[in-house]
Amino acid sequence: MAPPLESSVCAILPVMPPTDVYRPEEWRDFFLMVGGAAAVLTGLVFVALSLNLDVLMRDAVHHYRAVGTLGNFAGIFVICALALMGGQDQNAIASEWLVTAAGAAAVYLYGYFRSRTLGVRPTTALIVRTLIGTGIYLAQIVGCILILVGVTRGGFYIASVAIVVLVAYSVSGAWLLIVGAHRDERERSA
Repeated sequence: MAPPLESSVCAILPVMPPTDVYRPEEWRDFFLMVGGAAAVLTGLVFVALSLNLDVLMRDAVHHYRAVGTLGNFAGIFVICALALMGGQDQNAIASEWLVTAAGAAAVYLYGYFRSRTLGVRPTTALIVRTLIGTGIYLAQIVGCILILVGVTRGGFYIASVAIVVLVAYSVSGAWLLIVGAHRDERERSA
C-alpha cells in the first residue's frame, strides 16, 4: 500500500511554519485602548448632542452627521469588543470586522444621501468629509479582505491604522457638528 500523498509531499518538501500568523496577545491592548476610547467618546458625544437636540433635529445635515458620528463610534466599539472575544482566529475577527465596518459605513453614507433626497445642497466641505470618511471605511474593508486571503499582518495593520484614523476623524466631526449647531442657533436667534 502506497503512503498517502500528503506524507509523501511532506517528506520531500520541508514544512515551513507560516510567517504571517495572527497572535491575539499582540493585539489585545490595541483593541482595549481603541474600544475603550470609542465607548467614552460615544458617551461624551451623546451628551453634547443631547444638549443641542433642537438644533440637530431642525437641520438635516446636522441630524445625519450626528447619526453618522455616533455610528462611527459605535462601530469602532463593536469591532474592538468582538475582537477581544476568546477562541477566535484571524479569519473570524476579519469577518466580524468586515461586516461591522460595512454596516457602519452604510449608516455613515445613509445620512449623506438622505439629506440629499431632502433637498440639502452639500457644501464642498461636506463632500470632502464624506469622501474621507468613506475612504477610511474602505481601508478597513480592504484590510479585512487581506486578512481573509492570508495577508494577515498587513491586513491587520491597514485596518487598524484606518480605525485609529476613524476615531480622530469622528472626534473632529463631532466638534464640527457641535460648533455648526451652535453657530446655526446663534444665527436663528439674531
